[in-house]
Amino acid sequence: MTLDDGRLGALTSETVELLQTLIRNECVNDGTPESGGEVRNADVLQSVIEGPGVVVERFEPTPGRVSIVGRIEGSDPDAPSLCLMGHTDVVPVHPEGWVNDPFGGELIDGEIWGRGAVDMLNLTASMAVAFRDLASTGFRPCGDLIYFGVADEEAGSAHGARWMADNHADAIRADYVMTENGGLHSGPDEAPYVGVNVAERGVAWRRLTVRGVPGHGSMPFRRDNALIKAAGVVQRLAEYRPAPRFSELWTTRVETLGLPDELRGVLLDPDRIDEALDRLPSVAAASHLYSCTHTTFSPNLVDGGSMKVNVIPDTVVVDVDIRTLPGDGPDEVEAHLRAALGDLADHVEVEPLMNDEASISRTDTPLWDAIGRAVNTPFPSARLTPQMVVGFTDARIYREMGAIAYGAGLFSPSLDAADFGSRFHGHNERIDVESLALTTRLWHDVAVDLLG
Repeated sequence: MTLDDGRLGALTSETVELLQTLIRNECVNDGTPESGGEVRNADVLQSVIEGPGVVVERFEPTPGRVSIVGRIEGSDPDAPSLCLMGHTDVVPVHPEGWVNDPFGGELIDGEIWGRGAVDMLNLTASMAVAFRDLASTGFRPCGDLIYFGVADEEAGSAHGARWMADNHADAIRADYVMTENGGLHSGPDEAPYVGVNVAERGVAWRRLTVRGVPGHGSMPFRRDNALIKAAGVVQRLAEYRPAPRFSELWTTRVETLGLPDELRGVLLDPDRIDEALDRLPSVAAASHLYSCTHTTFSPNLVDGGSMKVNVIPDTVVVDVDIRTLPGDGPDEVEAHLRAALGDLADHVEVEPLMNDEASISRTDTPLWDAIGRAVNTPFPSARLTPQMVVGFTDARIYREMGAIAYGAGLFSPSLDAADFGSRFHGHNERIDVESLALTTRLWHDVAVDLLG
């Protein structure tokens, strides 16, 4: 079952239209249980994938937080299964920073604009189109082919994949999983590398509570102001620079960047890498490479409760996004916080919000080989390279369930990796139509190769 240019063009048009609809549904997840509204995208996706040969199930652990599971049943119950997993929620936006409407889903100069265009509604849409096309053309896989449109990835998966794994694991269980986010090109044009994310850092969100003594704002002298102490906590976390650590994938990553020999040597030297990243002209590239080699601390939310301008606050809460390298567990996170905060550590109450450690999938698998063959269809000289994603995805939950999970996709060679990375959770998120075509074809070809 091959895709000719005409059929691929039609599927790409469908992917564009579906992506525009998903963007316009505004399934914004701000981390509260009542946000998200993923039911809107779930309804649309269900209407796309359902039909003869497909069984669809819906799950709603929290009102409005709907995930759907579509299944093309395999002919052999003992054959390996493949899941295409895409999340349906997006993060909040600040519209004033955008050139175009963040929820307009407009097609402008060959790019679809909008929140979620890269994270990850482009993949969610193209997966659904490829899945539906396989079902409608009578594809009968050996093992099950599963489509999982999942809610709540952006806030930690409590109303999505984590809840599904805890309560309905058999509904989503798969041997192999493809999800976000790989497919970027690097290295020489004549023999490019195409990244596949096989690992990700851990997530160890922490809530830090700083306490003081309330008082009147007109008499601040020698008072115990919780906000002032919290400001010191935030500043120390921002300035904290733990020592770099290189994972097993770091050398491969550096070798595929096509860098000058001197810079490549510096990036592989733990004694010199930090200074080099401080001087790197591209802020986006420096930020990404730093995150690949360090446990990071980002204080992102502050809550002072019922604060008033003339009242000295007695409690301030700071939520910190901590991302850990392989080998860092709760004890290492605690040690990092004490090192960062110094004498302020004893003035801070620490509450864990998430504790998911770094995860990795091996590459000596039939899925890895199938992805390689699918990439070589449009790019015959391309080589897959395993990478670690610096954020977290729902792949970590599948790895806990014993699955091989990769962040895949296939993007245009003209898409700059640093620019693309800056669009995640940033302003002016957008994706080009060529990348949508390449990715739609990838899902189709891998499914046919692996399960056909």
